[in-house]
Amino acid sequence: MKIGILGGTFDPIHLGHLRTAEEMGQGLALDKVYLIPSASPPHKNNEPITPFHHRLTMVQMAADSAPLLEVLDLEGRRPGLSYSIETLKELRNMFSPEPELFFILGTDAFLEIETWKEYRKLFDYANFIIIQRAGYKKERLEHFLMKLRVGTRKTGEPNEYLTPSGRTIRIMVPTSLEISSTRIRKMVGEGMSIRFLVPESVREYIIQKGLYNNYAVTG
Repeated sequence: MKIGILGGTFDPIHLGHLRTAEEMGQGLALDKVYLIPSASPPHKNNEPITPFHHRLTMVQMAADSAPLLEVLDLEGRRPGLSYSIETLKELRNMFSPEPELFFILGTDAFLEIETWKEYRKLFDYANFIIIQRAGYKKERLEHFLMKLRVGTRKTGEPNEYLTPSGRTIRIMVPTSLEISSTRIRKMVGEGMSIRFLVPESVREYIIQKGLYNNYAVTG
């Protein structure tokens, strides 16, 4: 099996997340793309985060109509901080035979990867798909990749790099939907409509549960 992994705080999940997951799944001929909400993100210890059960429910609602997408609550069932290396280890042991994993993340997150727990080992477990974001020049990303201390080298394919483990790192550009979870929270807090930024079921859930109503004050 070829399995995609798209993790995130998803606070809330929005159409940009979903479109990226769908396009990467189809473009890479993946069998499934698993959306994995982070329970306790290590890099957001000082930021207020919506309780995990709300974020998980919204992700499940969002993925409900997409056959390619599925949701896993792995990080919500583990105590402590949510480290990607632990998630990749767990995923590899969930399936038999062992699947080929594709870890999907944005440029902004990848440029911070040296701060992640055991970051060099991540490339032993999964191929990496870097989503090029607006505002990040490809040259900056390529420079970062070449100096990253994991032994990456260019392959003959454009925007593709090879690691010593045989895993690849690819830069891909999906349909650009510049939607921000931070902006969505702020809009809700200011009483503005978020229709067409999130799935309708997610929008209704946010209203029903009163999520983000105070974000303009505290965020």
